[in-house]
Amino acid sequence: MLKDYRKRKNLSQEELEKLTNLDRKTIFRIENDLNMPLLDTFAKLAEALELSDEEIVKEVKNSIKKGK
Repeated sequence: MLKDYRKRKNLSQEELEKLTNLDRKTIFRIENDLNMPLLDTFAKLAEALELSDEEIVKEVKNSIKKGK
């Protein structure tokens, strides 16, 4: 999900790193399902990507359905 939303905003991982103060390696690991973000990390990403509450809820429900 993160990669799709990042690309929709035409942001590189490096640009997202600057917006969130998260390490690019962390962003890479989340995008590739190697790590699940902590709540504070998720909040930083959602804010930087300007995700609406509805989009967040939709993605969480989809993740639950997929068993992630």
